[in-house]
Amino acid sequence: MTRVGIGYDSHRFTAGRPLILGGQRIPHDAGLAGHSDADAVAHAVIDAILGAAAAGDIGTHFPDTDPRWKDADSMALLRSARDIVERRGFRISQADVTVIAEAPRLGAHAGAIAAGLADALGVAVGAVGVKAKSNEGMGWIGRGEGIAVIAVATVEAR
Repeated sequence: MTRVGIGYDSHRFTAGRPLILGGQRIPHDAGLAGHSDADAVAHAVIDAILGAAAAGDIGTHFPDTDPRWKDADSMALLRSARDIVERRGFRISQADVTVIAEAPRLGAHAGAIAAGLADALGVAVGAVGVKAKSNEGMGWIGRGEGIAVIAVATVEAR
């Protein structure tokens, strides 16, 4: 049995924090606001794999009201989510991620982001796609106020 999950996350930019996407520190003048490290890529992938396994969402397992997750490493949360998925009898097959942002440009970082996600998911690097798109200047993303991420993941019953 093959199942597909979709994840979405968005965070606004804030000064004084590093920008972390897919576990990679990306040079930029602002990071993302959030309870954890605000890694929107990891968060969207977490929701995609949990959704595929019908195992809830990131807020169910790592609520932002719990002080344990304050400034948490989202790649560690992704590994924990992978464990949840595996305990439910599934194996992650692949993930595909689209980051929507006006800046920074992410093309040069896509390979490193994919490699980090692949490691956390326990899949080959070739099983993870990472793309970056602009919002063509439209809306809050177009004004450079933040980043949004859409992720899709496939799991298979073991």
